[in-house]
Amino acid sequence: MSNGDMFEKNHDEIDFEFLGNIRAKNWRIQTNIYGNGSTNVGREERYGLWFDPTEDFHQYSILWTDSQIIFYVDNVPIREFKRTQAMGGDFPSKPMSLYATIWDGSSWATNGGKYKVNYKYAPYVAKFSEFVLHGCAVDPIELSPKCDTLQNSASTIPTGVSPDQRRKMESFRKKHLQYSYCYDRTRYKVPLSECVIDPKEAGRLRGFDPVTFGGVHRHHSRRHHQRQSRREDAAAR
Repeated sequence: MSNGDMFEKNHDEIDFEFLGNIRAKNWRIQTNIYGNGSTNVGREERYGLWFDPTEDFHQYSILWTDSQIIFYVDNVPIREFKRTQAMGGDFPSKPMSLYATIWDGSSWATNGGKYKVNYKYAPYVAKFSEFVLHGCAVDPIELSPKCDTLQNSASTIPTGVSPDQRRKMESFRKKHLQYSYCYDRTRYKVPLSECVIDPKEAGRLRGFDPVTFGGVHRHHSRRHHQRQSRREDAAAR
């Protein structure tokens, strides 16, 4: 979802992104959130999928309210994002349109840009089914909302994460979470205000990538420091 066509300099965005895959390895999916043009502050999370999304249809859902955003895969919540006062305009709050596109992000998406799109396999096709949208349609000129009035909408639209769903979400994240900006010490020395730090989750990610999630310097930096120290010692002699 995005409103970049209407708000070029301060757009909002809520994304599901498939990052491509390497043959014989699991697909990865990314969620991201921008508000008020805050593209310099990434709020990405990445997960490995337990299925091949090209083989069958699956359900991908987003609950977006004025206080929270929840992402679902096959009705299982995978990410819960709660608004904080400190976020200010960084929380998406303006009307957005829904887009479903295929675009070439291989300069960064697949293993950090290592694998590019091979266009000999084009054209690429995406298929969608059972599309459902509840909410408020907004007049693009007057910005006046016309809201969903389905009698059963209250029973079909979730309002949060139930205890059973939370157990499923925790299980999903334990098995499949590969990256979260909340634990990325190379980007954010202090976690952003909405981050709720889970020590067990932090430990798993540290084991996955100690440089990104543990604040550990890369080995070549230490070797450079050692060589520099030896040169300084030689000069001192």
